[in-house]
Amino acid sequence: MAQWAGLSSLLLALAFAAGTVRAHEVQPAIADLTLTQDRADLRIELILEAPLAGINLDGLADTNEAEEAGEYDRLRALSPNELEAALRAAWPGISSQFNLMAGETRLTPDLGKVKIGPVGDVELGRPSTIEVGADLPADGTPVTIGWDSALGGLVIREVVPDGAEGYTAFLRSGAISDPIPRSGGQALGAMDVAVNYIIAGFEHIIPLGLDHILFVLGLFFFSLAWRSLLSQVTAFTVAHTCTLALATLGIVNIPDDWMWLVEALIAVSICYVAIENIFRPTLGWLRPAVVFGFGLLHGLGFASVLGDFGLPAGQYVVALLSFNVGVEFGQLAVILGAFLLLVAARAASEVTRLGDEEAMVRDMPVMFRAVSLTGSLLIAVIGAYWAFERTFF
Repeated sequence: MAQWAGLSSLLLALAFAAGTVRAHEVQPAIADLTLTQDRADLRIELILEAPLAGINLDGLADTNEAEEAGEYDRLRALSPNELEAALRAAWPGISSQFNLMAGETRLTPDLGKVKIGPVGDVELGRPSTIEVGADLPADGTPVTIGWDSALGGLVIREVVPDGAEGYTAFLRSGAISDPIPRSGGQALGAMDVAVNYIIAGFEHIIPLGLDHILFVLGLFFFSLAWRSLLSQVTAFTVAHTCTLALATLGIVNIPDDWMWLVEALIAVSICYVAIENIFRPTLGWLRPAVVFGFGLLHGLGFASVLGDFGLPAGQYVVALLSFNVGVEFGQLAVILGAFLLLVAARAASEVTRLGDEEAMVRDMPVMFRAVSLTGSLLIAVIGAYWAFERTFF
């Protein structure tokens, strides 16, 4: 059992690491772009404390992992006026990280209005909104937008008059947008939209979707039989696809004031599947039905993220389906990773080294049950903690 204890310890460490992360997850900034013949204006929603603290967000999933985490938390405790003053003082350095171009002409954005929320729970993110812009040269050249990779991901959504279709993009790791004509309406093609939203959906699971990762691991720990896993994953996929579509179509609408309840119920779903793994690991009609119900809740969580990105009007179906495909790829990656970890641990055992492969196959269910109990117990504790935290705090 020693080799199994090693794998259980690893799962324990991973689960603990996931459980300690609360509201420090890195999210992309959302920028609404308005272009005229002589001006480019951006209204950007972001977490100001990260660039002010000097955190490099490129490839970072959690600000707690940054060396500047202490300064980041200190800035969260500043009043709106104090934080705005810090931003304006630091703006020359931050503006130099923008990559705003009109043709071959580099533009330096000016800082306009700043809107910062009041100080609340300093453990929670405080979204701020800044308005920046720059005058354009009279040559009529198209505009490209981006910023340094240290500022993290950037979602660009062009606001076009008369309901025309505008440019949308999700820029990562310092990427630059396509040239955007000043007349507006330069939409991405279907293939580009599909790639962007598949990646966005995948990233919402890995590395950002810790609650969804734990739920999927809870499904995996139920049984080593692929039939049970397939039935659960299918039920979960169908359910969250339904609510994701209904929510993005506006048929189901959860007010922002009630999203805490959705998040709390998602935590309850994590706790429930883990507890059932421990006390009732037998597949019947009830288990897929329960997973289907919880999948409806998770779909609402996915919809809140997709709502932040927005859906391009002319590529609505492509973007919606692609985001969902990305989510599925993320879930399958979690399951595959867990399975390979289990196989690798068993392959390294003493039985395998002795060449007794028959014993390895025979002992695998015993090993899986030991790991399942350990992992499910940790997932249940984390889910219960999150449910309590999201309900009362």
